[in-house]
Amino acid sequence: MAKQLDYHTIRAIFDRFRAAEPEPKGELEHVNAYTLVVAVALSAQATDAGVNRATRGLFAVADTPEKMLALGEEGVIEHIKTIGLYRNKARNVIKLSRILVEDYGGEVPNSRAALQALPGVGRKTANVVLNMWWHYPAQAVDTHIFRVGNRTGICPGKDVVAVERAIEDNIPVDYQQHAHHWLILHGRYTCVARKPKCNACLIRDLCQFEDKTE
Repeated sequence: MAKQLDYHTIRAIFDRFRAAEPEPKGELEHVNAYTLVVAVALSAQATDAGVNRATRGLFAVADTPEKMLALGEEGVIEHIKTIGLYRNKARNVIKLSRILVEDYGGEVPNSRAALQALPGVGRKTANVVLNMWWHYPAQAVDTHIFRVGNRTGICPGKDVVAVERAIEDNIPVDYQQHAHHWLILHGRYTCVARKPKCNACLIRDLCQFEDKTE
């Protein structure tokens, strides 16, 4: 684990991220808050590209919790069976849809606690939805952010909650809205797990990773 970088270095890093990609976007396809919740819940232990392939057909016929309930669990399975853990995920999609209809009038609640109470929705999923749909600067820490944060010193921490707190505490406020997207994209395409592409890295000279590749 690298030591926490100082304020000026972090600001320089995010200056570069913003210059390269001013408006980073999440890669999961969705049409409303409900389909975003479902897409993120389905993305656990799956790639965004794989989820998108499955949900294009699903959301074409069920883009509200009412329509999803009408489709039923077996109908959901038919659409998402290419995704890992699809049976359990289909069960959760139906359960969370029923809760949204019965307890929230078919609307998606916008507090972290209410979102996390939905079946199949954890803290990361809740934070993604709060950030992407309601533009709240919640930080959704996944394996990419955990790796990047600890390698570089941008937001080191022993677990995902510690990394989330390090982002909130150390990244300047004007970068908070897009921080997790910049970090995810950096981890997905440059600071990859096995052999990071240090020779193509925007922040190579600012990063504390000791085993930089050539």
